[in-house]
Amino acid sequence: MNRSKTKTAGGIKRISSGMSRSLILTHGDSDGVCSGAIAKSAYPEADVYFTSPVGILDELKMADGYRNIIICDIAVDVRSCTGLYNRLEELARSASITYIDHHPLPDKCWDVDWMHNDLNMCSSELTYKVLEDRLSSDMRRVAIYGAIGDYYDNTPSIREWLRDWDKRSLFFQAGTLIQALIHMGRNYDFKRKVLFPLSHDMIPTEIPDVLGIAREGAQFEEALRLRVKKEVTSLQNLAYVIDPKGYMSKSAIYAASYGMRGVGVAAEYRNHKDVYDMSLRSRVNIDLNRLLKIIAIKHGGTGGGHAAAAGARVPAASLVQFLQDMDAAIGKEIQKVQV
Repeated sequence: MNRSKTKTAGGIKRISSGMSRSLILTHGDSDGVCSGAIAKSAYPEADVYFTSPVGILDELKMADGYRNIIICDIAVDVRSCTGLYNRLEELARSASITYIDHHPLPDKCWDVDWMHNDLNMCSSELTYKVLEDRLSSDMRRVAIYGAIGDYYDNTPSIREWLRDWDKRSLFFQAGTLIQALIHMGRNYDFKRKVLFPLSHDMIPTEIPDVLGIAREGAQFEEALRLRVKKEVTSLQNLAYVIDPKGYMSKSAIYAASYGMRGVGVAAEYRNHKDVYDMSLRSRVNIDLNRLLKIIAIKHGGTGGGHAAAAGARVPAASLVQFLQDMDAAIGKEIQKVQV
C-alpha cells in the first residue's frame, strides 16, 4: 500500500505503509478515546485514527498491510453494513480483526468470531475485557473513565473495579477528561495527544492542557444551560431546543430538564446539507434507537444509537413533523410501560 493522504472523520492524516503491525480505529467521544487508549496500551506500536460509522469503510480501504486491526466503539451503519462486512472479511485473510462495539447491530447482521458486541456495557469496559490478557489491571481505571462518559458506570464489573480506587478522585479525573474532550469537539489532533498518555495510565489532570480546557468547557456549559432554560419548547412528551449554540448532548439533557419532559432534543441546522442534526436524551423507559430507525427514515433521514441516548438527521423541511411524530410515538411507548 502506498502512502497517501485522505480527509476523513479523523482529519487530514497520513496512513502508514503497513510497517506498523497494528491499526486502531476508534470513535472520537470520551468512550471512544478511552477504548482507543486501552487498545493502544495492548498494542503500543499501533497507529491510531478516529473515525465514525459513515467514515470507517473509507478508512479500511487503506488498511492493507496491517497484521492487527482493532476497531472500537464504531456502530455498524445499516446502509453500509454489507460493504463493511465484505471489506473486513477481505482483510481477515491476512490480518487479525478485532471489532469491539456496544451499539445495537442491524438486523441479520454478522455472526463472526471477530465481532465482540455487548449492549450492556460501554465500549471501554468491553475493550478491556476483550484485550485483558495484554493489559495491566491499572488500565481498568481508563475503562471506568469511559464508562462514566457514556453513562455505563453501574455495570457489575465497573462497580467491582471502582472498589479498588477512591471513587471521588476517579470521578474528578473522569469529569475533567470528558469535559475537555467535549469542548474540543472534532479537534482530533488534540484527542490523539490525550489518547497516547492515557494509554500509559497518566491521569487526565497531568496531560498537558486538559485541565485548562475542561475549565473553559465548564464555563461554556454554564452559559449553555441558561440559554437552553430560556429557549426550550415543550410538546406533550418531549422538549426541544433549536440551534442551542453549544454541546448537543448536554443541550438535550437540559431541554428535558427545563422542559419538564421525559425526552430532550437538541437540533442544529446544517446549512451545507439543508438538514437538522439532532441529539436525543431520554429520562423514561423507552427505546430511542428503535423509534428513530422508524420515524427518522419515514421523514427521509437517519437515526439510531442507544435506548436512552441517540442521534438523528432529517431534512430541514421535515423537522416540525418529525418532532410531532416522535412526540406521539414517545407517548405511546410511555403508555405501554405504564400498563
